[in-house]
Amino acid sequence: MTLFKALLATCLTLQQLTSSSGFYMPGVKPQTFQKGEEVEMKVNAITSIKTQIPKPYYRLPFCQPEGGPKMASENLGEFITGNKVQNSPYSIYMLQEAFCQKLCQKTISPIEYRLLNMHIGRAYHNNWIIDNLPSASIGSTEAGQRQKHYAGGFPLGFVDIKSKSNDKKKKLDTYVFNHVNIILDYHQPEGSDGYRVVGFSVEPLSIDHEFVGGYRWDGESQEGFNKMLSTCKANAHMTRSDIQKNQKVAPGATILYTYDVQWKQSPKAWSSRWDVYLNEEGLVPPQVHWYSISNSIFVVLFLSLLVISILVRNLKKDIAGYNAVAQYTDDEEADEEFDESGWKLVHADVFRPPSSMPMLYCVMVGSGVQLAISTMITIGLAAIGFLNPSRRGSMMNATLVTYMLCGCVAGYVSSRLYKAFRGRAWQLCTVCTAVLFPGFCFTVFLFFNTVLAFYHSSGSAPFLDILILAAMWCCVSIPLVFVGAFFGYKKEAMAFPTVTSTIARAIPKAPALLEPKICMSLAGLVPFASAYVELFFIMSSLWMNQYYYVFGFTFVVFLLLLVSTAEITVLLVYYQLVNENHRWW
Repeated sequence: MTLFKALLATCLTLQQLTSSSGFYMPGVKPQTFQKGEEVEMKVNAITSIKTQIPKPYYRLPFCQPEGGPKMASENLGEFITGNKVQNSPYSIYMLQEAFCQKLCQKTISPIEYRLLNMHIGRAYHNNWIIDNLPSASIGSTEAGQRQKHYAGGFPLGFVDIKSKSNDKKKKLDTYVFNHVNIILDYHQPEGSDGYRVVGFSVEPLSIDHEFVGGYRWDGESQEGFNKMLSTCKANAHMTRSDIQKNQKVAPGATILYTYDVQWKQSPKAWSSRWDVYLNEEGLVPPQVHWYSISNSIFVVLFLSLLVISILVRNLKKDIAGYNAVAQYTDDEEADEEFDESGWKLVHADVFRPPSSMPMLYCVMVGSGVQLAISTMITIGLAAIGFLNPSRRGSMMNATLVTYMLCGCVAGYVSSRLYKAFRGRAWQLCTVCTAVLFPGFCFTVFLFFNTVLAFYHSSGSAPFLDILILAAMWCCVSIPLVFVGAFFGYKKEAMAFPTVTSTIARAIPKAPALLEPKICMSLAGLVPFASAYVELFFIMSSLWMNQYYYVFGFTFVVFLLLLVSTAEITVLLVYYQLVNENHRWW
């Protein structure tokens, strides 16, 4: 019960940290704008939950800023996670309304038609940013009700399913959203003459624009910007009911891009502007995360009771039997006869080094400890608010830094264990600890980065950032592994409580369920059961481009995962020793 109370108190504390009404981010300073001051809007890579391959925004026939697009990404984590933030041609000024402002006109070539048609068909979404706030999407349901989503951006366009015909060669009609209503919420702090952006949403519309009097614009002359449009109102914001005809995507089609800007005063403070993004207006109730915690706690309690009932009861019975024999029998032969059964039979072999690849075992244990500690530190920093969605790439940066700094732990643990095994090639063990697991991950990263580069995806990291990663690995992580190994080898070898015999004892054939390979396959089911609910939310957030922020729950679930893993390991090792299998590691 003490463990249960401690976990409950920890969970309540972290819940208060992660889901308070004012989501203040340490290190993020609010930006205050004066009336009429320019509010810069940036564009991020377009994304799709169908392909999971982000693409550059300006790869499609969209309006470009004067002088060409320029990168606005600031850190390594943004590039690695596929965030390619660039400037935009939209002109937005604080508290200044805009009505059907012309941006540019594009004539779609056959290649641009195929690109735009393909990306609309694959459900790609725009991701715009104003004052570090991502754009929410305003749409309408089939019943005609307005609906707002705060994650995943807004779509490029839509496919008309009604245009489907019996002719399989004929493609469905696609329409592009060439007009956007940019709706911005602002808040004026007390005692200040400036204003802060506290909300940003976009309502995309598809409008086949026409000029008054049938005027034809070439898209370049200044005269076209001054001409009136018959499809827009000069003094009112566009609505869906005002649309006469949608803008169809076709080869040779002329697309005129326009936008409205609407400002709305909001009582919401700057410190709580991220709340709606994180809870999606109650789309996922907090009770679901509490169910996840409860599920994990029940699994851990069940395992704890199981370990206590099996191990403690059997061990006490065995030890009592051994003590009784030692008390009433002085005959060595009687002792040997009693030793013919039970786990005590393998006491001279239980700490025997692995017969095959002991170095690989030490390397994997060291890398596992490094991974576990760096994961715990990263989740802990996220739980107390130092890592948050408003600082794009901060989670990736923290993960890389903590993992590399924990390299000294990996070197220390692997060296201590390898010295206990009386290993001779300690240099090779240290090199393998520093290179094997990080090298495998880096190779996989390079492979997928090359694949994304062939797909012209913005998710592929530039060559310079790959060099930075390699430099961090070679100049920080590997030296720290050698430093940890140096201190590990200077320590005395671990002393085991029993003396290992010269000749290894033969291992009898075990029952089918106690075969090591079967046990290893089944051992992961119980820890997975303790964390699968929270893991589902994490993977859904990654796959569906949503925001995950309840790291307090994640931290508690991670601790319970470690406890359940340790308990199931103790239980399975005990059964291996009972069946006289001393090769438990």
